[in-house]
Amino acid sequence: DSEVQAVYIATPHPMHAEWIVRCAEAGKHILCEKPATLNAWECMAVLEHVRQHGVFFMEAFMYRHHPQWLRARQIVSEGGVGELRTIQTAFAYYNDDGQNIRNIADIGGGGMMDIGCYAISLARFIFDAEPDRVVGIVEYDETFGTDRLASAMLDFGRGTSTFTCSTQLSPYQRVNIFGTSGRVEIEIPFNAPPDRPCLMWHETGGEIERIEFPVCDQYTIQGELMSRAILDDTPVPTPITDAVANMQVIEAVFESGRSGGWVTP
Repeated sequence: DSEVQAVYIATPHPMHAEWIVRCAEAGKHILCEKPATLNAWECMAVLEHVRQHGVFFMEAFMYRHHPQWLRARQIVSEGGVGELRTIQTAFAYYNDDGQNIRNIADIGGGGMMDIGCYAISLARFIFDAEPDRVVGIVEYDETFGTDRLASAMLDFGRGTSTFTCSTQLSPYQRVNIFGTSGRVEIEIPFNAPPDRPCLMWHETGGEIERIEFPVCDQYTIQGELMSRAILDDTPVPTPITDAVANMQVIEAVFESGRSGGWVTP
């Protein structure tokens, strides 16, 4: 259809790669839900199709486009927490429905693919680097075969990022960013509500600044940024190369969970 310029792929995970390829071959720009593919190798393969057909691709990590995350990154990059040393992330919900796609192992279910990917993405986003090594512990549901509880540490050389994600814990999400002289705390880091302000706290010099962000919809912002990249021929914020890097870390956490040791992504 010549009137369709871009496609938003929001299918279950295993169908992403096929539709990325088909959309690219049809000359359609692509916004694809995370994770872009089920593994890094597959992600690199579809990257070639995207490049060959000259279309725009963006992985839909909507949280990165919310003003609270842009502000957090600015605070860190401008020395607002001193030297960045560590990030702590918690992200959990409770879902024991065996019919829910998040609990079906064959189609990429489990906590890491669904929410652990955010913890990895934000660490790479704030450190503006890739981790040198990763160590993790992963617990699997005996019935579903999916990972239901995972904790990991990412070593960036100059600092660390730790996280716990779970599909069977009390619902909660919070991010704390710590430096040598300050910290940033984000109240609702991922599912930022579209109908009320979001809050962040920046502590430095013994004082805490409460920062309130006006109501906005991070999904709308994401769509507008994708559209603007297409119309103005500018880079998209989270290209497929970022998707490959994120998936490599996800796989490293799983490998570490099996081996019990540090793994290089």
